[in-house]
Amino acid sequence: MDDLVLRADRDGVCQLTLNRPDKLNALNVDLFKALEAHVADLEAAPVGVVVLRGAGRCFSAGHDLGDIAAGEKLPRPNYQSHVIQRLADLPSPVVSAVHGHCYTGALELALAGDIILAAESAKFGDTHAKWALTPVWGLSQRLPRRVGTYKAREMMFTCRTYSGRQALEMGLVNTVVPVASLEAEGVKWANEILEKSPLAIRLLKS
Repeated sequence: MDDLVLRADRDGVCQLTLNRPDKLNALNVDLFKALEAHVADLEAAPVGVVVLRGAGRCFSAGHDLGDIAAGEKLPRPNYQSHVIQRLADLPSPVVSAVHGHCYTGALELALAGDIILAAESAKFGDTHAKWALTPVWGLSQRLPRRVGTYKAREMMFTCRTYSGRQALEMGLVNTVVPVASLEAEGVKWANEILEKSPLAIRLLKS
């Protein structure tokens, strides 16, 4: 389970990488447990900036439907929502770097970022309604704050897929770059933040 989310630290930047590339980084309970362990460490010993990304072909295809079908056993009620909220509440700025798929539960996770960077290859969508589900990991609150109430309704009601460029136009992401430049773009944003007063940044976030 320890390798389901990888951590790499360099010069004040902590990079957390969702690491189920063979499953398109689908979000199962074990992955959330690994993510929670890293978040707990970052609560205890904050860093300058946290960058969240996905290994392999995409950020994440979303909630692991196979895990749901097998009757996923949660450590406590609303477990995934609590982990995402703890990530969002870290004192350090959180940057989500998205390439490839970012659907439904993955979009809920990406929205925990204070800043969202997208590759041109990124594909965003909320498909809860397609599967007769409703969002319970925070999307119904965070998505309207990002894109506005009625654009959020469009996304949730139609289950459409949006490109990285379209996500930029609607204000879902802060910038969009070629996929080959996404990692460097994350470093660039992190370094720009790190140049500022750490105390001021944390107070501004709070």
